[in-house]
Amino acid sequence: MEPIRVVWGAASAATAMASYDAALAAAGVENYNLTLVSSVIPSGAEVDVAETAPDLGPAGERLTVVQGRQTVAPGESEQACAGLGWSVEDSGRGIFYEASGTDPDVVHESIEAGLAAGRDLRDWAFADGDLQLVTAPADPDAYTTAVVLAAYGRSDPII
Repeated sequence: MEPIRVVWGAASAATAMASYDAALAAAGVENYNLTLVSSVIPSGAEVDVAETAPDLGPAGERLTVVQGRQTVAPGESEQACAGLGWSVEDSGRGIFYEASGTDPDVVHESIEAGLAAGRDLRDWAFADGDLQLVTAPADPDAYTTAVVLAAYGRSDPII
């Protein structure tokens, strides 16, 4: 089984979408059609903190992800922050929790609270976990985006 790779990036550009695309490029996933899922990690999975994704398949294919994303407009905030945390059992099964905003402390607290709530919902023996935040200083003349993604395995054909 391919690992779930935690990757991240940040970038600024002339439009909100261009900054998002550039942040995805910094994370190595700009050439895929992202399919968002709701944060459950299957049994047998391994979470690998990779920063930048390797080649995960042909361009244009579908890539399953959990995503934290924040975009700020010029002059809107001093920074963009996105985060992703996870808790897993020894079997690999677990949960992700994503959050975003402009204050890294608030994003961190939100992830911790979300993970705690998710653990409380499940009768699982959580044993391990971690958290990844990315904070990008806002560009006063451009949109700025921060992303953290958990990319599930390799890409799949979309058509």
